[in-house]
Amino acid sequence: MSRLMHVVSGPYAPPAAARELTAVSADGARLHVEVHGPEGAPTVVLAHGWTCSTAFWAAQIRSLAADHRVVAYDQRGHGRSPAAQAPYSTEMLADDLEAVLGATLAPGEKAVLAGHSMGGMTMMAASRRPKFREHAAAVLLCSTGSSHLVAESTVLPLRPGRLRTRITTAVLGARAPLGPVTPLGKKVLRYATMGAGSSPDKVEACARIVHACPTKVRHHWSHVLAELELDEGVAELRVPTAVIAGTADRLTPVVHARRLAATLPECVGLTELTGLGHMTPVEAPDLVTERIRELAGYVTNDETNDETNDETNDELKGAASA
Repeated sequence: MSRLMHVVSGPYAPPAAARELTAVSADGARLHVEVHGPEGAPTVVLAHGWTCSTAFWAAQIRSLAADHRVVAYDQRGHGRSPAAQAPYSTEMLADDLEAVLGATLAPGEKAVLAGHSMGGMTMMAASRRPKFREHAAAVLLCSTGSSHLVAESTVLPLRPGRLRTRITTAVLGARAPLGPVTPLGKKVLRYATMGAGSSPDKVEACARIVHACPTKVRHHWSHVLAELELDEGVAELRVPTAVIAGTADRLTPVVHARRLAATLPECVGLTELTGLGHMTPVEAPDLVTERIRELAGYVTNDETNDETNDETNDELKGAASA
């Protein structure tokens, strides 16, 4: 099965990059990086989630690249980034993000950093890192959490407790290959990761991306998610940060987003999307893109431009409450 399996037409087909490069992480891991859009434009860096790839951001890339410089990269073991030797860790996620920032941004250059699921956890893991603080102007956290992921997952319709946690851990970390994308496979994926009303083209796009993730990579990263403890990293995200979550998310239920919003030092809005699941950038592509555009207002602001910062902050909070 091809690791690059994805839809090849429609809004969820990944656009061709303006250029591609390889970022080298602290331990020598090589990361596939794509750059889209015009040089010199405000920069957005996109970090995808567990079992996904740069193709997951296709709709955002296609829209934002018209007037932004968009950097997207494959987390190690995903897409075109080779797998690393286990054990995996959140420190690896932070190392990899720093490598991408160093390879694509000039010294002191600011960018919006947007992360979905494990990509959001990457931001939390890196929040204390020098390159993160050097380059992050604002952050978007989509469908993510900082701790207790398995215990609070509702993928299995069981009462909360040790039994559900133990079975959920086994299911998410299963070593069995997902196999080809079939009608049954798409039904299972929609139930576990998307809202019930998700259209067939969105389900197809997500299924092809997720099924392309190597089984061993999926298994190794599942252990990291099961043991996740990044609450302290959330408290160190000291830049304007917006949060998006679907109210029907079974992998990271909306309680996580509410906890993040209450903990973040500078939360500029929590957006809860009624009836949507875990795959918010695909399920609500226009809204996620719009939030990124709003946060891009911070890229050109300097520390003395407090009035403009306040206006952007008010706009984000107003949009989130709409």
